[in-house]
Amino acid sequence: MTDSGSADLKRRHRAMWALGDYSSIATEVIPELGLRLVEAARIGPGQRVLDVAAGSGNAAIPAAEAGAEVVASDLTPELFEAGRRIAAARGVQLQWQEADAEALPYADAEFDAVISCVGVMFAPFHQAAADELVRVAKPGGTIGLINWTPTGFIGQMFATMKPFAPPPPPGAQPPPLWGDEAHVRSLLGDRVADLELRRENAVIDRFADGAEFRDFFKSYYGPTVAVYKANAEEPDRIAQLDEALAELATRYDRGNGRMEWEYLLVTARRSG
Repeated sequence: MTDSGSADLKRRHRAMWALGDYSSIATEVIPELGLRLVEAARIGPGQRVLDVAAGSGNAAIPAAEAGAEVVASDLTPELFEAGRRIAAARGVQLQWQEADAEALPYADAEFDAVISCVGVMFAPFHQAAADELVRVAKPGGTIGLINWTPTGFIGQMFATMKPFAPPPPPGAQPPPLWGDEAHVRSLLGDRVADLELRRENAVIDRFADGAEFRDFFKSYYGPTVAVYKANAEEPDRIAQLDEALAELATRYDRGNGRMEWEYLLVTARRSG
């Protein structure tokens, strides 16, 4: 991809995540995921921590609450305003910095821990992002990730939206691949030790039914908002997408609106 093409892709990616209100997803739907990652990565006082693709701070803020010195980085700084409000309300301070996960503006081996909670998985070029995660971690430092799986609910949501979405750029890989164990092993290779991969479920009880889930995500979740926007002039396709997303959520309903969304919890240490 040319430099101009790459810059255009980054602009579109940033604009997508600025759509809707991601902090509503983080705080109302998956608030426990950030703390789960912080605990699994054993974040604590005295550590310098980088949260990559931090969004509004779902993992960065709990890391700061654990006593770490935290940098929350994201390609979409529009998300920081909500994060700053949440951090202030919880009485913690952290640094917010615009940064591309595929070209982080940090020195080699700068951080004791590098984490990402359903964030870095959305960088389109997976190997470039994985290389950066490893590069900025200190030797022996922790890399900790939570990624939605291809077979779990969010992976299936992206599969449902795919026929309605514009084609991805050449070479881009689907985000839920980061939730596949073999893919993660391939990305990190022998540059990490003590790699642990655990499938877990986020219990979601925010939505009464599939239609409520669909309406919430089409209003607040950037990728879903973007797909609807791409089909705005085609009411028949909008109706098909409405039906498909509501049906998907209904299929995953375990009763009374309770769903389980599978994710892959990744922890490792940088070798060397």
